[in-house]
Amino acid sequence: MHVLPWREVAGLIEGPDTTTIERIEDGLELDLVTHDAAKFMRLMLRRNGYVLEQLHSPLVVVTTPEHEELKELGRQCVTRHHGHHYRGFFETQWGLLAKENPPRVKPLLYAYRVLLTGIHLLRSGEIEANLRHLLALYPQVGVEDLIARKLAGAEQGVLQPGELERHEGACARLLDQLAAAGATSTLPELPTARDGLHDLLLRLRA
Repeated sequence: MHVLPWREVAGLIEGPDTTTIERIEDGLELDLVTHDAAKFMRLMLRRNGYVLEQLHSPLVVVTTPEHEELKELGRQCVTRHHGHHYRGFFETQWGLLAKENPPRVKPLLYAYRVLLTGIHLLRSGEIEANLRHLLALYPQVGVEDLIARKLAGAEQGVLQPGELERHEGACARLLDQLAAAGATSTLPELPTARDGLHDLLLRLRA
C-alpha cells in the first residue's frame, strides 16, 4: 500500500491509485503491485481475501505503526461472505490447471492453499496463507510431497500421469468443507471497520 499526497487526491491532477512494477533486478524477478490507501481500504471492505492476506503477510518490506492499526481493522473486515471469494479463486485456479498439458505442481499447491485458507478463515476468523501451517491443522495426503518437490527447485515441475486426478477428489472434498464452513460460520454478515478506516485514512493524508 502507498499513500498519495493530498495534492494528488484533492486537486484535478490525480496520482496513480495503483502502481505496478515488473522487471528483473539483480537477477531476481520483481513483481510489485501497490494500491493507494483509499483504494486498499475499499478493497478491505469488500469480500476480498487477497488484500487481507497481503495485510497480514509475515513478509514485510516496509512497515509503520499505522500498519499495525490497519491489521487490527482488517480483522473487523472478515465476514462469512469471504467464502465466496475463496470458492471463486479456487474454481478459476483449477480451471487454469486443468487446461495445462502437462499440469504443474505449483498451481496445484496454490489450489490447496486457497481452499484451506478459506476454510480456516470461515471457521476461526483468522487469516492464514502459509500452506505448511494450514497442513498442520488440516492434513492432506500427498501435499507435503508436492511441497518438497517445489522446494527442491522444481517449481515448474510437472505432475505425473494420473496424479492430478488423485488430487481432484481431495480438492472436491475440501470444496464441500468450504461450503459447509460458510453455512455454519459465526462471522458477521458485514464488516464493522468502515469508521475506523475512514479515520485512519484522514490521518494518513494529513
